[in-house]
Amino acid sequence: MAHQVAVIGMGRFGMSLAHELYRIGHDVLAVDRDESLTQMMMGQVTYSVTGDSTSMEFLEEVGIRNFDTAAVAIGTDIQSSVLTTVLLKQTFEVPQVMARAISDIHGKTLSAVGADRVVYPEQETGVRSAHSLFQRDVLEYMELAGGFGFSKVNVPQEMTGLSLERAGLSTARDKYGAAVVAIRRGREPILSPSKDEVLQEGDLLILAGREDTLERFGLQ
Repeated sequence: MAHQVAVIGMGRFGMSLAHELYRIGHDVLAVDRDESLTQMMMGQVTYSVTGDSTSMEFLEEVGIRNFDTAAVAIGTDIQSSVLTTVLLKQTFEVPQVMARAISDIHGKTLSAVGADRVVYPEQETGVRSAHSLFQRDVLEYMELAGGFGFSKVNVPQEMTGLSLERAGLSTARDKYGAAVVAIRRGREPILSPSKDEVLQEGDLLILAGREDTLERFGLQ
């Protein structure tokens, strides 16, 4: 289902978010005060407009009431970030507002004024990088809860041509204490692969398990 999404703040995070949302099929409005940034987004989103998101009149003009989702991706200008969030939630009653925070106090303030979800892109990127720094095959890590997470990894060369069972990855009780929940092969995902699925060169594995066991994967 396609959503109407407004992304406000065209820094690196906002641009990436807006472009990816548009790529996967949503109608995206990109907003920034800097005209050079909104011009860069032309053709990468549905609409791209220049203006001040802390202005009630501007938000009314762009039809923000018609959007079911908004992402406040403003970075270091905390005052604008908070005021924009207040207007979106309390004045225009946008159903779903995600806001980017750069510190704990910034995040708590955003939550207090009504943000439905607060994200910390720099912190989250740091966590993912820490988990992949010493493991060349680990492409990405996502913590779920309580020391449990998911890793996206390249198939190690020594596992190529082996079935999941022979590679010790068919269940979370096997050799690595991690289970394969999906395999990406080319552009097609294989969900819940069987223990007899043979790993191929170029496969990407989505592994689930405890953080400590995922850390050991590929270091055996």
